[in-house]
Amino acid sequence: DDSPKKKHKPVSAFPETFLNLSTTMIRISTNSRLASTATLLTRKICQRNTSLASSPALHCLSSNGRRGAVASLSSNSGSSSSNSNGGSSSSSSTSNPPPPGGSSDASAATAAASVKYAKTTAGTGNPEGLGAAEEGVVTRGPVTWPALGLVAVVAASAVAYYKIERERRLENAMGKIVSTGKPAIGGPWSLVDLDGNLVTNKSFEGKWTLLYFGFARCPDICPSEMVKVGKVMDRLEKEYPELRKKVQPIFVSIDPARDSLKALRDYSKDFHPSYVFLTGAPEQVQAMAKKYRVYMSKADETEDGDYLVDHSIVIYFHDDTGDISDCFTQSMRPSDVVEKIVERMTFVPKY
Repeated sequence: DDSPKKKHKPVSAFPETFLNLSTTMIRISTNSRLASTATLLTRKICQRNTSLASSPALHCLSSNGRRGAVASLSSNSGSSSSNSNGGSSSSSSTSNPPPPGGSSDASAATAAASVKYAKTTAGTGNPEGLGAAEEGVVTRGPVTWPALGLVAVVAASAVAYYKIERERRLENAMGKIVSTGKPAIGGPWSLVDLDGNLVTNKSFEGKWTLLYFGFARCPDICPSEMVKVGKVMDRLEKEYPELRKKVQPIFVSIDPARDSLKALRDYSKDFHPSYVFLTGAPEQVQAMAKKYRVYMSKADETEDGDYLVDHSIVIYFHDDTGDISDCFTQSMRPSDVVEKIVERMTFVPKY
C-alpha cells in the first residue's frame, strides 16, 4: 500500500499546553485530592518531556505549591503562544524520547514535592489560594467569646422573665380559685369581748365576718395579717361603702394565758378601729379552734418565761348566715381579698 499515510502529531508535541492545563487545575481546585491528581499529571508530562524539568511553571509549583502555579500561569500562557507560532522546530526538539535517569528522576522528585506541599483553601474565603501556602490556612470557628456572652445574657433574661411570669400567674390563680360546696369547718362558739360581755356566733347574724386567729405577742405574722384586713376595710369603705357596712373583722386570741382583756385593749390600739377582739378560757378557745381546724403549737419557753405560738395563717370569711363563704391565705394581697369579698357578697344564684 503506497498511499500516503496521515501522520499524527505525538502527544509530546504539546508539553507546554498540558503543563499549563495541569497548573490551571491546581489553581481552580477546592479539593486536595483533585490538586494531587493535577500534580501527578504534571509529573507524567515531565517524564515524557525532559526539557520541562527546568520549566518555570514546574519550578514554581514545586517550591511554592498552588501559589507558584497561579503566579506562573500568565507567563507560561505567553510562552505557549510563542512556541505554537514558531513552527516545527520546537516540536521536533521535544519529540525525542527521554533518556534514562537524569532529568526524569529530578522531575519525579519535583512532582512529589508539589504533592506534599499542595494545600487547599476551601472554606477560607480565599479561592485563589494566594498567601495560603506560605502563611498556612487560618480558620475562624463559628463560636466566639462575644457570641457566648450574648447567649449567656439572653439565657439569663429568659430565666428571669420565666420566674416573674410564673409568680404573676400564681398570684392570679390564687385570686381566682373556684370552689364548690361548703367546707365542714366552723360551728357554735362563745367567748368574751374587751368589755367582758359574752359573745357567740349568733351575735354576728346579718353580718359578713372576717375571722382571724392570733396572739398579741406575735412578732410579725399576726400584725401583718391584721394590717392587711385593715387595708381591706379601708378599700371597701372607699369603693363599696354599702358593702363595707355589712362586713365585721374579728380577732380571736389563741393565747388566753397571756392575752388578758387589758393586754388586748392595748394591742387593739395599733389596728383598724372596726376590729372586735375576743378571748376566753383556754377550754373555750381550744374548742373554737378545733371547730375551725386551726393548728396551734406552743414553742419552748425561754428563761424569762416568754414563748411563741405556731398557728395557722388563714382569714375565714363568713356570710350573713354564719356559714363559711371563703378563706383567704397569707399570699393573697388586699386587692385580691377585696375582689373575692365583692364577688361573694354580690353573687346572685341562678335557679
